[in-house]
Amino acid sequence: MNGISILNRPFAGVATDATTDAMHQPWTGHDTQVLVVAAIGIAIVVLLIVWAKMHAFLALSIGALFVGIASGIALDKVTTSYENGVGGVLGYVGVLIALGAMLGKLLADSGGADKIVDTLLHGRPATLPWKMALIAGIIGIPMFFEIGLVLLIPVVMLAVHRSKGPAMRLGIPALAGLSVLHGFIPPHPGPLAAIGILHANVGVTLAFGLLIAIPTVIIAGPLFGRLAARIVPIGAAGAGLAVTVGAGETTHPDSSQGPGAKAASSRGDAPAGKAQDPQATRSPSFAWTLVTLLSPLVLMLIKAGADIWMDKSAALRPLLDFIGDPVFALLVAVLLAMVTFGTRVGFSASTLTKKIGESLLPIVGVMLIVGAGGGFKQVLVDGGTGTAIAKIAVAASLSALVLGWIIAVLIRLATGSATVATVTAAGIIAPLAIGLSPAQLALVVLAIGAGSLFFSHVNDAGFWLVKEYFGLTVGQTIKTWSVMETIISVVGFGFTLLLSVFV
Repeated sequence: MNGISILNRPFAGVATDATTDAMHQPWTGHDTQVLVVAAIGIAIVVLLIVWAKMHAFLALSIGALFVGIASGIALDKVTTSYENGVGGVLGYVGVLIALGAMLGKLLADSGGADKIVDTLLHGRPATLPWKMALIAGIIGIPMFFEIGLVLLIPVVMLAVHRSKGPAMRLGIPALAGLSVLHGFIPPHPGPLAAIGILHANVGVTLAFGLLIAIPTVIIAGPLFGRLAARIVPIGAAGAGLAVTVGAGETTHPDSSQGPGAKAASSRGDAPAGKAQDPQATRSPSFAWTLVTLLSPLVLMLIKAGADIWMDKSAALRPLLDFIGDPVFALLVAVLLAMVTFGTRVGFSASTLTKKIGESLLPIVGVMLIVGAGGGFKQVLVDGGTGTAIAKIAVAASLSALVLGWIIAVLIRLATGSATVATVTAAGIIAPLAIGLSPAQLALVVLAIGAGSLFFSHVNDAGFWLVKEYFGLTVGQTIKTWSVMETIISVVGFGFTLLLSVFV
């Protein structure tokens, strides 16, 4: 993401002794070199995409190879570093994106998304962004950002398509709900890693995290969403719309609004904004729609509960870990959807196979771009950029709370990974956290989590997911998604500081 990225999920248990030792070494010329190289590399990516109009996959690949070579990584290891980063993303995130696209396609074509949107659109239109934030927040408790995004996109995009309103008015609240939970709430990998490294209390961190998350989502979600909708006034577009409206519907961007403009449909039922495929003889009930969509959430919540409250040596733990893994949970949801959103609405087996194949076409480009973003991140990490930034932060004499946020911000900007930023920052300040009370330790964890979300940009896989799913340009993504992430980081840190006054 995820910036808000799950590609670093294994980092949750990484040892930080070597990393911490490196951060306390004297400043070297190589540290200066990698910081300059990182800045140039990011500039190259932006220029190739914005000025040269190069495809983001190629631009990220070129930028990554430049950073690897210029950072001093051995020439025979540069491409290996890039490939490891790509594989780290696509080996896990790619599977989730594919499964999510299948579920989204069946949800839309069966009429299930129409059912959800009809229910959401009841009442005052002004309440819709708040409903989106609430749903995203609930989904975000057990789910990683990328998984929640691929599940929410069909609902968000269809709601935008039906309401004919600006996409950011509903998209930003949904993104904020997912992002805040990823950065602040265990059992997400970043917070759990920081809790383990700092020996904080899970229950106290969870309670404080929820207390801070609620106002942060409100400010960065529905409230900022109003402004974002004016700054980038686009409608339904991008890979998210392609998945939602289905292959049978042709969309035509309104050229007067730019690359991400609202799409008009050529299908006969477009004026009503319906996504249901004409081949469906009936619609799924609202109850079965919810059961299907919530099935992966339930399975992952079970695993989340086991992570928090069950001992690792318990006999049931391996089974709960297996059924609650996002890949298994989403696979179960897709198989269930083939019944509830497939045969039960009148689709034949051959029709289902065709639709699942069609669901993958709009996301191929998204997956390649996300993978390249992971490769770019990895060469930054392997080249030593994160270590150099941490050395700067360690030299400042600040409290563990403030220092944790600053270090996480700097490493997040350099590497694009929220999890790497969280784990590294927690390891650096661990000696400063010795002797703090459980409440203070929990606040340090949350400050680090807030810093790890600061200003997602081109080295973050989440940046490219949002860009492609919403059909935005790089500039539009920065004005909306990147600014939203910065608001979350600053506001979350502000509430953490405020809470520290009373505990």
